[in-house]
Amino acid sequence: MKRILLLTVLSVFTVVGAQNAQATSRDIYRQLDLLAHVFEKVRTNYVEEVSETKLIEAAISGLLTSLDPHSSYMPPESYDNMREQTKGEFGGLGIEVTMESGVVKIVSPIEDTPADRAGLESGDMIIQIDGEDVQGMTLNDAVEKMRGPIGTKINLKIFREEEKRTFDVTIVRDKIKIRSVRWDLKDGGIGYVRVSTFNEQVEELLPKAMKELVADNGGKDLNGLVLDLRNNPGGLLTQAIYLADAFLDKGEIVSTKGRIEGQNSRNYAKEGDVIKGAPMVVLINGGSASASEIVSGALQDHKRAVIMGTKSFGKGSVQTIISLPGGAGMRLTTALYYTPSGRSIQATGIVPDIEVKPAEIKEQSASEYVSEANLRGHIEVNRDDKKKADDKADKKPGKKDKSAKKDKDGKDKADAAEDAPFDYQLDRALGVVKALSIWKQRDAS
Repeated sequence: MKRILLLTVLSVFTVVGAQNAQATSRDIYRQLDLLAHVFEKVRTNYVEEVSETKLIEAAISGLLTSLDPHSSYMPPESYDNMREQTKGEFGGLGIEVTMESGVVKIVSPIEDTPADRAGLESGDMIIQIDGEDVQGMTLNDAVEKMRGPIGTKINLKIFREEEKRTFDVTIVRDKIKIRSVRWDLKDGGIGYVRVSTFNEQVEELLPKAMKELVADNGGKDLNGLVLDLRNNPGGLLTQAIYLADAFLDKGEIVSTKGRIEGQNSRNYAKEGDVIKGAPMVVLINGGSASASEIVSGALQDHKRAVIMGTKSFGKGSVQTIISLPGGAGMRLTTALYYTPSGRSIQATGIVPDIEVKPAEIKEQSASEYVSEANLRGHIEVNRDDKKKADDKADKKPGKKDKSAKKDKDGKDKADAAEDAPFDYQLDRALGVVKALSIWKQRDAS
């Protein structure tokens, strides 16, 4: 049994070691012999009996996580969950995370999930999970602890660096169903498309979005488009290439470069722009990562869109998912990607053409507003008369019925607009698209 276990460990690490062209075979086997020696000492002398399988898995996990924050080992259950996530449905809290300085860092909460509704933000650090310190856990350990049966509660201790404060939050786990593409027609015939993650739905839903936007615009071509990639943590490279290609007629979209020849590739746009050259703005922020940066970088380099918002996350590496025996898998960083101009955004991010930070809206009491009602001695209207006047105004012909118009999810648009806080960044983006559209129309005439 002992020899079988040691041979298993050796076989796992020999594959890795054999690829190191700079080391001699003697050095490799000397180090592997050391590993086997440590493994055996732990197995026989550790204060408590340890499963040999867990020891081997821990060794593999340690090997991968020591490389970079995105390489990791996935036991069979984690591997299955990852594959579910790319299809757009899985269980959990709804956050994309990475490991930084020994704690779990939120890359982005996924829109309309328990984590998003709980107010978690990009950049938040998870320092405790159900009272247990994250320090010392692997990323997979932390992710597994955050998963659980639907309807169960989890307590997280969060450190928000921007505000220099720590706080607790309780979240109820839920089935995460991601609708990755949402859309709406704004004033002036401008389309709004929100892509929250790059799963397999993007290629399916984008054509539907464009068709419905044109139909809502009376069958006329759109005058412009805002593509919202804020807090989009990334996803499938193929879907990012598809989205960028939709708005480009020609040219390179992204290139990847790695040690292995098969990782070196260049992807080019095919002819055809779904909005026929109409003005376009892409919104990004610190939660826009990976595939989001590929799309915004390509459109920026080709001067196809104005990039607005704040600097993106800066994840410029490509992970390959590799199946392992026994139903497990591994995520291995195999290449870096580059924008059409040759930029690597690794750890630097995409810098917007126009920086627009979210507006900070301060709550004001009634006494802080300068209005007629604040003036001493103002005329007080009889309340009964005022109510009658208001009721009469409500009954005037042409007053819109709030429940008459529904959005793409069946929710009242008027109610949704009232519930949503003012989006300053989106408002600025729409303003830029309108201005560019007017300029283009004047130029054409």
